[in-house]
Amino acid sequence: MSQPSVVGLAPPAQEKDPTGNGRHPLLRLRYQLLGGLLLAVALPFLIRFAIDWQVALGISMRVTVAAAVVAHLLGYAIYKRLDVFPGVAAFSTILPAFAISYGLVFLSIFFLRLDYSRFQAGSSFFLSASWYFGLSVFVHRLEPYRLAIVPLGDVERLMRLDGVIWERLSSPDAMPGRVQGVVADLRTDLPEVWERFITDCVLAGIPVYHVKQILESLTGRVAIEHLSENTPGSLNPNRVYFGIKQMLDWLSALAVLVVGAPFLLIVALAIRLESPGPALFRQPRIGYRGQTFTVYKFRTMRSDGEDARSEKDQAITQKDDHRITRIGRVLRRTRIDELPQVINVLRGEMSWIGPRPEAVVLSQWYQKELAFYTYRHIVRPGVTGWAQVNQEHVASVSEVHQKLYYDFYYIKNFSPWLDLVVALRTIRIMLTGFGAR
Repeated sequence: MSQPSVVGLAPPAQEKDPTGNGRHPLLRLRYQLLGGLLLAVALPFLIRFAIDWQVALGISMRVTVAAAVVAHLLGYAIYKRLDVFPGVAAFSTILPAFAISYGLVFLSIFFLRLDYSRFQAGSSFFLSASWYFGLSVFVHRLEPYRLAIVPLGDVERLMRLDGVIWERLSSPDAMPGRVQGVVADLRTDLPEVWERFITDCVLAGIPVYHVKQILESLTGRVAIEHLSENTPGSLNPNRVYFGIKQMLDWLSALAVLVVGAPFLLIVALAIRLESPGPALFRQPRIGYRGQTFTVYKFRTMRSDGEDARSEKDQAITQKDDHRITRIGRVLRRTRIDELPQVINVLRGEMSWIGPRPEAVVLSQWYQKELAFYTYRHIVRPGVTGWAQVNQEHVASVSEVHQKLYYDFYYIKNFSPWLDLVVALRTIRIMLTGFGAR
């Protein structure tokens, strides 16, 4: 089980190391990078130099070494950027991060028609990933998250969260030696002695966090109960990335449709052979800016027979729903039933990643029951999303409330980095069937 990431935490104030600088060397950025470069770049070069020094000093090796340094630094930057999102295990981001960086760098070399050493490139990639795999395990054991809690206000729910060692303060004088920050309910009226304690922590360089900030960071959810809690612009997506993402969505959807057309036709044929009815399921849903559009999916339920239930109940898929066909269960488990939404992406109605669009009848129901529900329509709905990779299939209003918090977190942290995390976790879900009904 991975430890949730706590964005912006400082290192323990009292952690000592042999150098006397107050921190273990491997907790410092420069030592992590230096160790990685020595192991992943210098070591393969020295091995090649020992085998044939003339080849090692050739132009192709020099190009490869320089490219490996760039790829290593880029991979480290991507890995650390992905590691800030809640519940993201380092093991699930290290390999993709370095695969992306080395792939981009050496693909550029390939198109520039430059000679390079396959031994140096391959060894550097393998050793880079291995170094940070081992380092992440060591660092988490050396420096577990430890936060002190000011025991006033709305802080009790923090104690129910895993992945952090909580130190409940009995008094301002009982500060433990090894903490990475202090958490307090800054909206409550704190006694003067505790306000002085918080001020002293800030002056001493110990980070002080508001309880809602930590809850958001650990759970990946943004809970908005009052409009005043939305800091200016915090739930407005980055408009620059918004446009770039739409273009990338369209290009990738076109590629998927062209390359995957034979597979899509085979799935459609299998659906028609198993049960009567159309291969595609069409349903009006609420999307970007509250506009209604028709979503396309592979049909996974029997379409014959009458259903006496209300339109709202029919729109909700229950656990072990008797309407699901045999092929439908496979399609739902692997999420292949969502692939026809490539049509919606091409039409600009959806994105690959974003809040899932709800059926019109459900959206109207949720809008009446949940405040700020329509806020999720500020971005295009997605084939997959942050809520889908963190939460199982939802049906009740209380479950949708939690889903809404995940959607708010996605909108607030709208970025290519979070989209990459969602994409990686979606692949894992397709393999495990998490949350399918």
